[in-house]
Amino acid sequence: MQRSILRPEHDEFRSMVRDFIAKEVAPHREEWDEAGNPPREFFHRLGELGILGVQVPEEFGGGGESSFIYNSIVFEEIARAGVSFGSYTVHCCLILPYLLEYGTDEQRKRWLPDFASGHLMTAIAMTEPGTGSDLANIATTARLSEDGGHWIVNGAKTFITGGATADLVLTVCRTAPFDPDDRRAGLSIICVPTDAEGFTVGRKLEKIGLRQQDTAELSYSDVRVPVENLLGEEGAGFGYLTHNLPQERLSIALNGVAHAEAAIGHATAYVKERTVFGRPVADFQNTKFVLAECSAEAQAARVYVDQALLALDAGELSVPDAARAKLFCTEMAGRVIDKCLQLHGGYGYIQEYPIARLYEDTRVSRIYGGTSEVMKTIISKDLGL
Repeated sequence: MQRSILRPEHDEFRSMVRDFIAKEVAPHREEWDEAGNPPREFFHRLGELGILGVQVPEEFGGGGESSFIYNSIVFEEIARAGVSFGSYTVHCCLILPYLLEYGTDEQRKRWLPDFASGHLMTAIAMTEPGTGSDLANIATTARLSEDGGHWIVNGAKTFITGGATADLVLTVCRTAPFDPDDRRAGLSIICVPTDAEGFTVGRKLEKIGLRQQDTAELSYSDVRVPVENLLGEEGAGFGYLTHNLPQERLSIALNGVAHAEAAIGHATAYVKERTVFGRPVADFQNTKFVLAECSAEAQAARVYVDQALLALDAGELSVPDAARAKLFCTEMAGRVIDKCLQLHGGYGYIQEYPIARLYEDTRVSRIYGGTSEVMKTIISKDLGL
């Protein structure tokens, strides 16, 4: 089905990204897998090509684009090639909206040029060992120093994507005592430089997938952060996190669809080449029917997320609708990729085959950004249940 949302400029951007991946990323896949993240020079290169700064305003060295379609194209090309851009999604799709929406003029001038060039990589630290999806239960604290010039941050975070490679971590802290009658009150976002004394990157967590996307534990021990690094208003952090949820969850949905489409492509090519009982696997009716089902599911999801993209660009994508997109697309991706792996037989479980990587990388999409169960809770509330 022809995608009506794409324009010639999108096709040009896609060609550039595809060429870059083929020449400068794909040859290093195994090397970067082993390292656990791409080298810093890779992010500098993303900056040079304008990939990191597509949505950064021109005055700060970016492309000034308002549409999220460019980000979606990056997801699609990464999935198609079976590679990784490390913490790209967190940096560009999660962090940037916070800086644009809530940063002061001084903060944007200070951070956005290097953000776009790849010389300032970012992460966001919400999850704690005891919180998970319950952000209102955050225990990391920040108090003002006696002279009022610094926030003093104490606490621990876990499952932080890009935490080991970030230069600036947007840290969700409790800046007022916990109020059981209003658990969401008193949370603030403080931008912590990773070279600050008392800030420590702990373990890099070993995951079953997303091997080039470093995930780390972080600790804060009397970390002194200038008061100028408070993002937005003190105590308004929970509302800020909620405001950015639609884009974050749509990003995950878009990645799910891209992964499913890539899996169908790999499986289709494989069954045409692989023979069983003297016949190509593609000749068997079961193979045809399985891939037909996968194609129908993936195409329905693609139409769905394309419409959600338009809604996001128009500022009309609601939290419940983003939850629906994430739930539908990530669950679909899990089903489709599992079926495509099955068609590979034993080879589907071997790392050198792209389908194995897709299987590993996609599983977490039903967990991070809010579990499927949390999405169902949001949707049911929207139904008045």
